[in-house]
Amino acid sequence: MREPAVPRELVERFGADPFGRLLGVRVEEVRPGYARVSLELRPDHRNFHGVVHGGLLFSLADCAFAAASNSHNQRAVAISATIHFLRAPAPGRLEAECVEEHRSRSLGSYRVGVRDGDGRLVATMQALVHRGEEPVVATTP
Repeated sequence: MREPAVPRELVERFGADPFGRLLGVRVEEVRPGYARVSLELRPDHRNFHGVVHGGLLFSLADCAFAAASNSHNQRAVAISATIHFLRAPAPGRLEAECVEEHRSRSLGSYRVGVRDGDGRLVATMQALVHRGEEPVVATTP
């Protein structure tokens, strides 16, 4: 059975996330159990070594994770997230893609890949959520 589309109000809420907006995150695509987000790297995204800050990579991955895990319109909150930084990204655009690997009534497991504008994998994240009963946004029948 195919799951209904993600409510428009929910996708808009993901795009309006204050911290994501501060970083310049754009929501590119959201489907049930899936999300893809991106950002354009800016000079203030760099650390004192002059490379992209690991916190930015984590935050971009987390934005994709939040959208994918809440895409079923069932409140999901992170329990854990582990990231691996593989290489410094090339200048330009970053994209994070999150895929749901498992979902039960109360838990969800997700895998995120962060790629640079050259398509190189620069970070991976494994993350787990606790799923609640309440919807994220009210839907009309």
